[in-house]
Amino acid sequence: WLERYGRGHRLRWSRWRDQQWSRPVTIAEGDSFFVNWADFPSVRWLGGTRWAAHWLWKSGAGTYSYDVRLSQSEDDGRSWSRPILPHRDGTATEHGFGTLLRDDHGVRAVWLDGRNFSGPEADGNAGANMTVRTAVLAPNGRLSDEHELDDRSCECCATAAVRTARGVLVAYRDRGADEIRDIALVRHEHGRWTKPYRLHADGWKIAGCPVNGPAMDASGDRVVIAWYTAAADTPRVFAAFSEDGGRAFSNPIRIDGGDPLGRVGATLLPDGSALVSWLENGGGKSAIKVRRVSRDGGVWPPQIVAASSSARNSGFPQIVRSNGEVWFAWTESGSQPRVRIARSTVSRGRSAQ
Repeated sequence: WLERYGRGHRLRWSRWRDQQWSRPVTIAEGDSFFVNWADFPSVRWLGGTRWAAHWLWKSGAGTYSYDVRLSQSEDDGRSWSRPILPHRDGTATEHGFGTLLRDDHGVRAVWLDGRNFSGPEADGNAGANMTVRTAVLAPNGRLSDEHELDDRSCECCATAAVRTARGVLVAYRDRGADEIRDIALVRHEHGRWTKPYRLHADGWKIAGCPVNGPAMDASGDRVVIAWYTAAADTPRVFAAFSEDGGRAFSNPIRIDGGDPLGRVGATLLPDGSALVSWLENGGGKSAIKVRRVSRDGGVWPPQIVAASSSARNSGFPQIVRSNGEVWFAWTESGSQPRVRIARSTVSRGRSAQ
């Protein structure tokens, strides 16, 4: 999480171990963090005692001039390496909405890259598009496998990436020439990246970014993906499953209760079902909700994780499964925002908080 520190901020983390939270460790601090409700840092376990973290750092005077910074730890998070940029374009443009993924050669980063918005050719944004890019950062800081995955994407929807038994699967919100902004995927299999392909033809035409990206989880070749769409002016949250590493997905399964705001999360359960979380309006109030869904389309009754707010500073709730428990983390907005945590055990028929 980010917290104010002097005239700037610091990125800190804590680990749950032996039924208690460890003392917070500062990963980075300074006065040039780019702090944004939708574009936020992350920490990723890389195996053994290795970890990686990313955050955003201002690169110029422009509102959206910032870089992705990435640091690694070899000692279980006690100390962190000098930050490295996974992109080498050197432009004072937007680089963000990053996802980190464990890689055999270090850590893979996926991010939205605005380098095309730099220079005379981008005046008036004519012909300038946001792109989706990836690179692998080795423990020694060396970059490799740098690729442009899509040359035109939505400008500020979060990316998602998982590793399947077949390779890496990346999901993001696409942007077609006709302003259709549905979820797209690319896979890395047999040493090469596929061309982008659409998850489902929602047909959401919107002349602006909805700031609502997908969420994924994977185990072997089984993948669950959750996403938000407001195609036909009807807000909905969907989930779908894949049994072949993301090559094909089941028909969408509707998850929401009728008035969702999106901001989805997803995690697979040992029996092959999944939990999907989202933010929902109702009765003039907002709440973080979670619902269990099976591969055959069955859904359990939704449960409320916590009351929330539709305001931007309520952020994007997170969900993850670990050691037989499901963990939720979210921002409690207000005059003094706080990070809240809840955990739940999951039985065959229901989840009990």
